[in-house]
Amino acid sequence: MSDQEWAVVLPLLPVPGWMRGRGGQPEAYCHRAMLDAVRYLVDNGIKWRAMPADFPPWDRVYAFFRRWRDHELVREFHDRLRGRVREEAGRDAEPTAGVIDSQSVKADAVVGADSRGFDGGKLVNGRKRHVVVDTLGLLLGVMVTSADVGDRAAARVLLGRVAAAHHLLALVWADGGYTGSLVGHCLAAFALVVAIVKRSDGVKGFVVLPKRWIVERLFAHLMRTRRLVRDFERRTSSAEAMIYWSMILLMTRRLACPHSGRG
Repeated sequence: MSDQEWAVVLPLLPVPGWMRGRGGQPEAYCHRAMLDAVRYLVDNGIKWRAMPADFPPWDRVYAFFRRWRDHELVREFHDRLRGRVREEAGRDAEPTAGVIDSQSVKADAVVGADSRGFDGGKLVNGRKRHVVVDTLGLLLGVMVTSADVGDRAAARVLLGRVAAAHHLLALVWADGGYTGSLVGHCLAAFALVVAIVKRSDGVKGFVVLPKRWIVERLFAHLMRTRRLVRDFERRTSSAEAMIYWSMILLMTRRLACPHSGRG
């Protein structure tokens, strides 16, 4: 991280338990070194054991990643950054509208048969990333499943989590794959309106559809993060954490260089 990024990140970091008098040993390495190491791995797609010698030992970095994953600290840190980015853009910290979609990606050989499947529509053997983003394209929630899980089935669970975490969320745009009972279920269970944005049958070729391009831009960013070009994680919780780390990269750069473009 640059000094400008670290200045943005430092006030938003979760405070370790030992610094709040809750016991435990002080950490051996500073958070900046650990954050740099995890960001390097996510951005460059290296193996854990290939961590350069400039960073702390790979097993210590993995222990840091695992602790933040298991205690949901990475999501807490991500959500604080998202609120700051929204405020810098002149929006309220909490969104009122979002967009949902999914992305099927190939899975590496380390991914077990219990968490991988075949997506017949995309002809992909691997996993599927279900995401909800706000109208700025920032992540509100993610759920990684096997690729054979249907969009509507996953959306019932994911939208329930997102609605519980974001009480002001009232409208979510979706594509035609989410039509059916999901619309009525979300309205009755979560007071959430799911608006279907369909492609016109009379239109030929590529067409930018309203609102749906926002979530496609997020997928484009994820595919620029080399660790996410395919799914290399044994556990779906690790795959979800990698997506949060990818978005953390995007948001810290955006906050540190607000006039350098969307990056």
